[in-house]
Amino acid sequence: MIPYTVNIKLAARTLTGTLNLQNKTAVDWGWQGLIAQGCHSSILIIDPNTAQTIQVLEKHKANVVKVKWSRENYYHNLSSPYCLRLASGDASGKIIVWDVVSGTAHCEIQEHSKPIQDLEWLWNQDASRDLLLAVHPPNYIVLWNGDTGTKLWKKSYAENILSFSFDPFDPTNMALLTSEGIVFITDFTHSKPPSSAGKKVYIASPHASPAHTKPAPAAAPAPTGAKKALNKVKVLITNEKPTAEAVTLNDCLQLSYLPSKRNHMLLLYPREILILDLELSQTVGVVAIERSGVPFIQVIPCAQRDALYCLHENGCITLRVCRSTTAQEEAAADPEQSSHELIYDLRSQCDAIRVTKTVRPYRMVICPINENNAALMVSDGRAMLWELKAHAGRATGNPSSSLSPLYSPVSFCGALLGPNQKRIHDLCLNSMIGQTLISGEALPPSSNQQEVQLKFLLTGLLSGLPLPPFAIRMCPPLTTKNINHYQPLLAVGTSNGSVLVYNLTSGLLHKELSVHSCEVRGIEWVSLTSFLSFATSAPNNMGLVRNELQHIDLPTGRCFAFRGERGNDEPPIEMIKVSHLKQYLVVVFRDKPLELWDIRTGTLLREMAKNFPTVTALEWSPSHNLKSLKKKQMAAREAMARQTVSDTEQSAVESSVISLLQDAESKSETSQAISAREHFVFTDTDGQVYHITVEGNTVKDGARIPPDGSMGSIACIAWKGDTLVLGDVDGNLNFWDLKARLSRGIPTHRGWVKKIRFAPGKGNQKLLVMYTDGAEVWDTKEVQMVSSMRIGRNVNYRILDIDWCTSDKVVLASDDGCIRVLEMAMKSASYRMDEQDLTDPVWCPYLLVPRAALTLKAFLQLQPWSGTFTMDITQVDYNEKDEIKGLIQEQLNSLSNDMKSVLQDPELSLLQRCLLVSRLFGDESDLHFWTVASHYLQSFAQARQLTASTAEGQARNEGAQPSAQNHLDICHDVLCESSYFQKFQLDRVHLQEVKRSSYEHTKKCADQLLLLGQTDRAVQLLLETSADNPSYYCDSLKACLVTTITSSGPSQSTIKLVATNMIANGKLAEGVQLLCLIDKAADACRYLQTYGEWNRAAWLAKVRLTPAESSDVLKRWAEHLCSPQVNHKSKAILVLLSLGCFYKVGEMLHSMRQFDRAALFIEACLKCGVMEANDSSNKLIEAAFLDYARLLRSLGLREGAALWASRAGSAGEQLMEELFQGEGGVPEAILGKEELELSLESSE
Repeated sequence: MIPYTVNIKLAARTLTGTLNLQNKTAVDWGWQGLIAQGCHSSILIIDPNTAQTIQVLEKHKANVVKVKWSRENYYHNLSSPYCLRLASGDASGKIIVWDVVSGTAHCEIQEHSKPIQDLEWLWNQDASRDLLLAVHPPNYIVLWNGDTGTKLWKKSYAENILSFSFDPFDPTNMALLTSEGIVFITDFTHSKPPSSAGKKVYIASPHASPAHTKPAPAAAPAPTGAKKALNKVKVLITNEKPTAEAVTLNDCLQLSYLPSKRNHMLLLYPREILILDLELSQTVGVVAIERSGVPFIQVIPCAQRDALYCLHENGCITLRVCRSTTAQEEAAADPEQSSHELIYDLRSQCDAIRVTKTVRPYRMVICPINENNAALMVSDGRAMLWELKAHAGRATGNPSSSLSPLYSPVSFCGALLGPNQKRIHDLCLNSMIGQTLISGEALPPSSNQQEVQLKFLLTGLLSGLPLPPFAIRMCPPLTTKNINHYQPLLAVGTSNGSVLVYNLTSGLLHKELSVHSCEVRGIEWVSLTSFLSFATSAPNNMGLVRNELQHIDLPTGRCFAFRGERGNDEPPIEMIKVSHLKQYLVVVFRDKPLELWDIRTGTLLREMAKNFPTVTALEWSPSHNLKSLKKKQMAAREAMARQTVSDTEQSAVESSVISLLQDAESKSETSQAISAREHFVFTDTDGQVYHITVEGNTVKDGARIPPDGSMGSIACIAWKGDTLVLGDVDGNLNFWDLKARLSRGIPTHRGWVKKIRFAPGKGNQKLLVMYTDGAEVWDTKEVQMVSSMRIGRNVNYRILDIDWCTSDKVVLASDDGCIRVLEMAMKSASYRMDEQDLTDPVWCPYLLVPRAALTLKAFLQLQPWSGTFTMDITQVDYNEKDEIKGLIQEQLNSLSNDMKSVLQDPELSLLQRCLLVSRLFGDESDLHFWTVASHYLQSFAQARQLTASTAEGQARNEGAQPSAQNHLDICHDVLCESSYFQKFQLDRVHLQEVKRSSYEHTKKCADQLLLLGQTDRAVQLLLETSADNPSYYCDSLKACLVTTITSSGPSQSTIKLVATNMIANGKLAEGVQLLCLIDKAADACRYLQTYGEWNRAAWLAKVRLTPAESSDVLKRWAEHLCSPQVNHKSKAILVLLSLGCFYKVGEMLHSMRQFDRAALFIEACLKCGVMEANDSSNKLIEAAFLDYARLLRSLGLREGAALWASRAGSAGEQLMEELFQGEGGVPEAILGKEELELSLESSE
């Protein structure tokens, strides 16, 4: 006999349900493209593209309150690979850093025992990416090393900290939202705790002003909510503690810096969003909700465009986009709505959900890579995945709406579209909406800009289990007979009367059937595809209920009442038990004799007499007489066949015996339905065991066994083979060996034995026991316990129901709303993601082993392979195990068809390809690098074509400012073109000027205007100072100085002397202002840099200096960023790119060992014509190409390695020989290299 090993591989997994209130904030969408979501004490990992749960992490003992994916803004190679790393904090103060693919905890951190308030991975330096900042209540921030779990520093503050936000443009700035106000920290570093206590500001809530509380007089028309808010919210930030009646910050829900422009912050209140300009500490924009509108819960600002995703209390997500200031000037007829306000127009909204007591929207997250996908987490465990779509055309509904049109950009992946180039329309937010224009800028007169409308589309929905309690039952076990069509289905009865059927190989819902009108109490399968379930309604005052017993057929969904008309006003059903051959059914009632039914015909065989003993436990015996019956049946068949032959003419005797037998079989089944004899045992209230035999429709009473004195009232019975086990209400188990006629009692001291079940599989004598406080697995052969779980000791949930799902795995339903499939040891464990059987393939390169992920990236970046575009890795020369090849191919297959066709489009340039691949991989550092690189390579190439007539030296190239028709988005801050940056800053000062409301603000505005060179406007502001102001005299003199500054040389030298003295005596800002007045801004920048004000110097250089001078200042800054104490080389590279120092960038990339980036970048430079292969540059070019070839060889991509080695000079030839030694020279594919290059160039 073959050993019994057939067991469909079921992974241990958790089916999750509703969320706990503490899980509200525990959700995060990472650059890796996956969503992490806390559910009670476990964490789900969701793939938003296919809406599947691909991992559940279990190790926390308390509810998870925060999850954060690590950032991907570092260069990826074999030593720092693509990996899924997640930090999670729970309500008991424990932080776990996970390796998500293997499902294991990488390290565990514990400081205090209160819930973690906030978590963030630091991303601001190149040295380490393992640093994790956490807020431990009430008032500590602690910096941890998330790799080793060691504490680096800890700092306490005066108030309770609710959350924090980092300035995305300057990592030394962060803001803490505390219970009383905001604390701004300006000296944050990872090396030591902030030295100062930070600058505290209090926020007088806009509602506290009396104008909001007083009803408006009846005569005057009441201003609308939005306008009223604008009038009142002049100054919000004060340094003094507000008076008692002014409500303090408590109703501020959230604070975040805007990633789309520097020094702006938003504060979220239930009815408005305030946009602050931090240089002025002044509100510059308000998004208010009308009185009838739905309040906000959360807002997420975007980086690619100045836009806000807002979540409202009814689960509606709205997208608001900042209005262009040019468009506002046209609409300035209404003076209230003049252009002096940042206005966010509602551009799109999705459908709301039905909010009830138990169903509320909790949080939304948006995709950080593309910013055009949002996911909404609902308290009932649903995750709704919305996608933002842009479609061309004007708004149809309301022609008079004052919204200015949104235009779609003309470029794709950072480059202008080719005439017949394929593109993905909704790739990301900045490829859907063009840039917000600023005043003084005309719309580019390109004909092919289209107006677009935005709308949300629901593209995925994940739903969890309903609220507990559950009744669960696994379908009949796998046998050799049903192996071909077996599906491991688990039926889950719920409290609202529906039955959910889950397929446990994939963990997905197979069917949801609405069967009953009240809570399902139990389920029994009668075949692989049909089951019986029963439910009882709440009892009336007589203690009688309505019983529902339904028979459900899964393939058709047909369901009928099994007991016909019976069931109204009778005692409740206690249990139903189906016999082993699925022939008979026993229905046990509370105060009424049991009923015996024939399942096949649906008829009642016997209703027991009134004096029948009360049943406390019952079980069918596994023994029956089916085999002897089969023999009888064969005999009957032969007799039938003989009879048939004698009846017909003799000539037909030759007709096939088989058909006769079939004929006979059908007849014998109709005439003589054979019923096998089956037995069941039950116990009464005294503990006496009865034995009853059922055959056909006869029921016989058998032997009775007197009660065992050591046992209490019997609660359950299990029988398999020759072992019978009884469990009682006092926690005793009694094992009977029927063959040897021995019994053995074991007290477990665990209280009432609720259920006992034998494991499936021949000869498998394991037993699962459920108590009120947990469960145990026993081995009945040895009579000893195998494993145990108990609430409070190793788990924190109560068990509601148990069953076996295979011969070695159990399934438990628990009161935290989850159903867990566990190994027999019953340790909750996460599973390895690569062992999973997913229904839809998931694109996530992070799931591959590090080397394979890098191979996949190179495979996509280096298309075409030997002249052909392919999405089949087997077509390239790649020597690797087939298993890994298969995994890479699965990833390639899971890409969408649009993406595949774009990647195989010969029109796609190298820069666009690199940018697209970095988006696909969610590689933050790659994405920033290629965005800036592709922008400046193209604009310098264009500028070069224009000035082609002049000399072609590199020196000329670096000084010239590029002339681009589209500029880099303002979220890149000082990396933008100077002209655009200048316009943006002027626009901003203009806004600040309108919003100023105190002398402080006016002074700041005047200072800014002087630095920007707007002297006339500055003089007007200086002359506004009132006579009783202490600085009246000073300001008046300053105004005189500014107006007379244009005079002779001697005055210039005096002013310069005064300025340098001021700077030497610590008045840096004033000295810089004076230098700017006499057009010595270059000196001013130098002084700022000497005193460590690097960012301010870069800002000033951008707005005041000529391209050549500003280039010098920024180069010095780049050198400073490269210095070991700052160690921010990645930022330095971006600065050098914006200056057009491409050769230097190539050198730096190569020296930082970023070989693939260096080689591809140099290749792009050569193609754009901004770098030439001459004697000076050849050394770098060849070295970069050679190292890239070596990298490709180490990844196993031999063909690619040969391609790059063939361009790396003499050293490359040597590598070629190593690559192909013993294979008779270089293959033809490589010799065709020249033609390939030509084809590449022509495609460019």
